[in-house]
Amino acid sequence: MGGSAAGPGVLMAMAGKTGKKSAKVQAGDDRRAVPRFALLMRTAKLICESGEYLAIVRDVSAGGARLVFMHDAPPDTHLYLELANGDRYAMENRWYRNDEAGFRFASWIDVSAFIEEPSPYPRRPLRLKLQRPALVTAGGRDTRATLVNLSQQGARIETGSQIEVGEYARLEVDGLPVRFGQICWRDEFSHGLAFDQAFRLEEFARHLHALQPFVISVAAQLDQGSQAAANGG
Repeated sequence: MGGSAAGPGVLMAMAGKTGKKSAKVQAGDDRRAVPRFALLMRTAKLICESGEYLAIVRDVSAGGARLVFMHDAPPDTHLYLELANGDRYAMENRWYRNDEAGFRFASWIDVSAFIEEPSPYPRRPLRLKLQRPALVTAGGRDTRATLVNLSQQGARIETGSQIEVGEYARLEVDGLPVRFGQICWRDEFSHGLAFDQAFRLEEFARHLHALQPFVISVAAQLDQGSQAAANGG
């Protein structure tokens, strides 16, 4: 694949190189010298110790990426970034400022593949894993359920009894607005619910963050302490 191919949501332009350099980036880090490509509203899933969160990839290079969040940036040092096609990249946090953070990939990546997100399947919305108790009302009956994953457009739920495909349902989960929709598929006791009203992007990201408050691990605290000491903090 050629490096000039443009995938969905790509602005084929070099990202500016005049941004302020973080004290956490070593002066000799040659990854900052490689080409960076700015992306337009490319969403991805960030996986860390506290859970899975929505992020916007602002720009990417073979060595790293800059992400923007609709809430505070996660405190973890080591994380994974997963694209809509399921490709996953190990990363290390290099700097963060409010809702923005810079990450270095664990190894050099194929930028063309990152931008194009090749997949044999039709592009699907990002699904983020959650384990939350839920109440589903369908056919005039309340059913206790578990929310398994969530996207802007729908949810996967597991119930103790089967609900007919095509049934109209009401989903209640503590911390989320009530959602109505239709059961669009069923596999044993797992069901897919397509919402009548999708979440707006920012609304979706903030709800995910509220449902999964960041947990700072002991390892992350030690990393932050070491970095502060190295920077003279």
